[in-house]
Amino acid sequence: MGSLTLPSSGCVYVDANVVIYAVEKIAPYESFMAPLWTAAVAGQVEIVTSELTWLETLTKPLRDNNAALEALFRAFLTAREVRLIPATLPIWEQAARLRAQGLKTPDALHAASGLAVGCALFLTNDPAFLRIPGLPVTVLSAAIAS
Repeated sequence: MGSLTLPSSGCVYVDANVVIYAVEKIAPYESFMAPLWTAAVAGQVEIVTSELTWLETLTKPLRDNNAALEALFRAFLTAREVRLIPATLPIWEQAARLRAQGLKTPDALHAASGLAVGCALFLTNDPAFLRIPGLPVTVLSAAIAS
């Protein structure tokens, strides 16, 4: 198994899948991402994600009436170490440009949010993000395999 290379400082963007892996403790991602959570608690990096992650992570627990899982996602997304990026008009504009290049709408919003905050690392498990210029993407499955 490879290891996660973190920036020495700055913000690390996590998309909804990364949050799901963390909260639901999905192997092998949970142990692979442990250094990120440790660095965030120590104040070395800030974890950021779009407000869209709120919608994407709460949908299943709400549909399944799983209050315990819903509470876990809410706790993660409101933790001191996590900052939600609001979808402002400039971010929507950038997302539209990325959408016009073939990204799905949610992916375009995540990418635009990561670019807007100048993230030092963008964590995902979707290789579609690799084609976004200027976005410092790490695809978890590829990093684990290396």
